[in-house]
Amino acid sequence: MSIRNIAIIAHVDHGKTTLVDKMLRQAGVFGDHEEVQERVMDSNPLERERGITILSKNTAVQWGPVKINIVDTPGHADFGGEVERILRMVDGVLLLVDAVDGPMPQTRFVTRKALELGHMPVVVVNKVDRDAARPAEVHDEVLELLIDLDASDGQLDAPFVYASALEGWASTTLAVRDGNLEPLFEAILSHVPAPAANADGPFQMLVSTLDHSPYVGRIAIGRIERGRVRVGEEIALLPFGPPGAVAEDEIERARVMKLFSFEGLKRIEVSSAEAGDIVALAGLEGVEVGKTLTHPDSPERLRGIQVEEPTLSVDFRVNDSPFSGRAGKFVTTRQLRERLIRELERNVALRVTDTEETDTFQVSGRGELHLSILMETMRREGYEFQVSRPRVITRVDPEGRRLEPYEEAIVDVPQDMVGIVMEKMGPRRGDVLEIKPTATGSTRLRFRIPARGLFGYRSEFLTDTRGEGTLNHHFMEYGAWAGPIAGRRRGVLVADRAGESVAYALFNLQERATMFIAPGVSVYRGMIVGEHVRPGDLDVNVCKGKKLTNMRAAGADENVRLEPPRELTLELALEFIEEDELIEVTPDALRLRKRELDATTRKKVQKSVASQER
Repeated sequence: MSIRNIAIIAHVDHGKTTLVDKMLRQAGVFGDHEEVQERVMDSNPLERERGITILSKNTAVQWGPVKINIVDTPGHADFGGEVERILRMVDGVLLLVDAVDGPMPQTRFVTRKALELGHMPVVVVNKVDRDAARPAEVHDEVLELLIDLDASDGQLDAPFVYASALEGWASTTLAVRDGNLEPLFEAILSHVPAPAANADGPFQMLVSTLDHSPYVGRIAIGRIERGRVRVGEEIALLPFGPPGAVAEDEIERARVMKLFSFEGLKRIEVSSAEAGDIVALAGLEGVEVGKTLTHPDSPERLRGIQVEEPTLSVDFRVNDSPFSGRAGKFVTTRQLRERLIRELERNVALRVTDTEETDTFQVSGRGELHLSILMETMRREGYEFQVSRPRVITRVDPEGRRLEPYEEAIVDVPQDMVGIVMEKMGPRRGDVLEIKPTATGSTRLRFRIPARGLFGYRSEFLTDTRGEGTLNHHFMEYGAWAGPIAGRRRGVLVADRAGESVAYALFNLQERATMFIAPGVSVYRGMIVGEHVRPGDLDVNVCKGKKLTNMRAAGADENVRLEPPRELTLELALEFIEEDELIEVTPDALRLRKRELDATTRKKVQKSVASQER
């Protein structure tokens, strides 16, 4: 059977999951009248809510005599760990680019990884049916991107296909704008090579990703690099290490209990599979991402999966607030540790280390989105915990200099808002790399900025640009420590007692703050209830009711008009808090709090820190 293995890579919201939907339908995976939800590959609830791909997924279609294995990959650089291991399974990539936006930061990140592995790209300029589409200019921009990334001569000769994933057609020329996706399928068959695999040698496979079933346990997914595998066969599981032969006493033996191939959105149980195909094996207890599976008589280890190191870390702590245990099912140190260790099995870009405090774990990832997705997943599973402010992970170069991660930030704003963005980026140590107008009439600014400089800026940016600007960023390099960067300019309102918030109290406070809570919300002493309009924190009583006398009737409260409270999300909370604050994450609520709940203790700690800094 002839096989092609491809991955679809693109920036967030450029339409790759929609394109996969149409490819599945036109290849006959779904019936003509079968109702299928949009973005069928985004099966995770968080993916559907946020409109982004978080987890890579395998599917397969049959086009004529050829089976095409398709992997839908995340478009955000924070999920680079997913991208890097998936690209090891494929022989080519569909590089999907929006006909209006052109290549974006995450496009560059993932494309570089694909080119380094020698994959042949097939460029799809999507959304050419949009009014502001500029496919000819985007064609040139993609070629410039490939040249910048040192593409080989063969990769520079990549075919271009113009498409509308939403309408389900593709064309090799701009003159034709209807039909179906047949030109895209033909480009894949013509330009993506078949797997260079030896079907006659001893079995060998690299584990690229893991799944889990309550019935058969861990499921190893990867591409068979050599030989064949059959159900019931004994195979060897090799430990981590450099490529090459492994001693007999180092290998673990296991038996293939079940073997699955991919067909459409389903896993089909098969009795055997051969080199080049992407398969799933069940029955291997100690299997992990990056390990090699081989025939017991030929234990040769493949090169492992190289994942870039994390750049941010946060502390996960057991919830010790006055409201702990009210909503969560899993609240103990042991349960928190077990869940974080379990996440390491499939999330290869994550790191978890113990700290000096027994109830605190340092969790490191590729960015705020990477970490916040883990937090949101855990809270939906019933976990309660607290999270600290993110910290950048620094390095020391051979000369002893301190280095920190820098991001490339791409900002698109209307022309009259360029000034305010430049003004805010300056104190955050952002250096301008490029300013140019875009086809949509806005201005694109490219900055090199320390990762620390972007903490807390996104919400400020949205306010400054009145929601008309877009901000994208991704890891660029490690550079010299940029020095001190000013943090949050405003203080917070802190509840000075436990109780339930009252509309009368909130009404009197809203002139001095942006509130985080509505009336009728339970609060505790030390809980953050709003953002002060001035620097410095303020202890307030949000439970104070109006004194009722003959002159002051309760009916007068009907005139109280409250502004809607600011809705907190995990990303917003991570950007907002300072070092002396924590996020309390529970299944039913997100709360901000001070580390020290008692106001007197808090002042003593602040004086101690101030004296040490002097």
